[in-house]
Amino acid sequence: MDIYEELGVSKLINAAGTYTVVGGSRMSEITLKAMQEAANSHVSIRELQRRVGARIAELTHNEAAYITCGAAAGLYLAAAACVAAKLGQAAATLTFQETSGCEVVVFKTHRNPYDWSLRQLGVRITEVQCSGDGSAASKADLANAITDHTIAVFYTLSGWLEEGALGLQDTVAVAESRGVPVIVDAAAQVPPVDNLWNFTKAGVTAAIFSGGKDLRGPQASGLMVGKQWLVDILLEEAFPNSGIGRMLKVGREEIAGLFAAVKQYVNMDHVARAQWCGEQIRLLKAAFVGESGVIVERSFPNEAGQPLPRAIVRFADSQRNASEIANDLLNGSPAVYVKLAGKDGIYVNPMTLAEGELAIVIERLRQVLKDS
Repeated sequence: MDIYEELGVSKLINAAGTYTVVGGSRMSEITLKAMQEAANSHVSIRELQRRVGARIAELTHNEAAYITCGAAAGLYLAAAACVAAKLGQAAATLTFQETSGCEVVVFKTHRNPYDWSLRQLGVRITEVQCSGDGSAASKADLANAITDHTIAVFYTLSGWLEEGALGLQDTVAVAESRGVPVIVDAAAQVPPVDNLWNFTKAGVTAAIFSGGKDLRGPQASGLMVGKQWLVDILLEEAFPNSGIGRMLKVGREEIAGLFAAVKQYVNMDHVARAQWCGEQIRLLKAAFVGESGVIVERSFPNEAGQPLPRAIVRFADSQRNASEIANDLLNGSPAVYVKLAGKDGIYVNPMTLAEGELAIVIERLRQVLKDS
């Protein structure tokens, strides 16, 4: 009996992707072993952060790296470091009055619920609107939004954003001309693996990734890569130090686990992995060839804009809509978690499937459609 059976919690086959609500991704045995080894001994967290950060920086071709307790925590800590640098004082001594006098610039089309990572710090958010004629934001729009109180431009990268923001390279150019850092929220922007260094090579001050998505580290971890000056502030002012970042605890287990995961990820055969995902879609298509009312299509890129294929399964003749079919998949045995593709379809994403799980997904889908 495992822990889920003991608690009566149903296990899921995740055919949707690296969604946090179902645990993100699965860690490898190598990663789990690293976490267990870390848990078995006491160490200085400060020293561990420094050593791991230096090693990950080497692996990812960056000046520096830092482990956080999730990507959202990384956004908060990056903002705190930028405030400290702007005001020329230790982050641990910052007051709410001081942080609330600072501004971060965000493109309107990049606004999202993760803004709370910034708002909880107390900084004001200044939106960059689109140009007056309705076209995308311009360099002038961004430059006009930056003031003497601006501590950074926060830029989000994702497949679900609306158009209208200035491109990243132009954003960096404008920010650099005004002496303002650019922080990139790249939580789900691997693959490709090159993004671990592409954004910083483009000039951003820091790029922040989720550790529990495709990096396949602990879900409660995040990776910040970027400039040494920013990481130096965090090493002195964030957990385990007292002050503004103390509540964002990251344990030795998460630090060691994400280190192990990053080592594996940069050495992974990403071409073979993409080919495997494509083969899963081919098998899914073949399983429903000639099936009345079921159409399987390839979709690329996936929902996060990652260069991995997924499938859309459409139900032309079903008596029920896609939402009902998805619920039946989730509430059956074994439970299968999928995402909706409009009213008449579901997405099947192979990136989080283990070998052999697609056959179970196909069988469950046949059962549900038979009962429709």
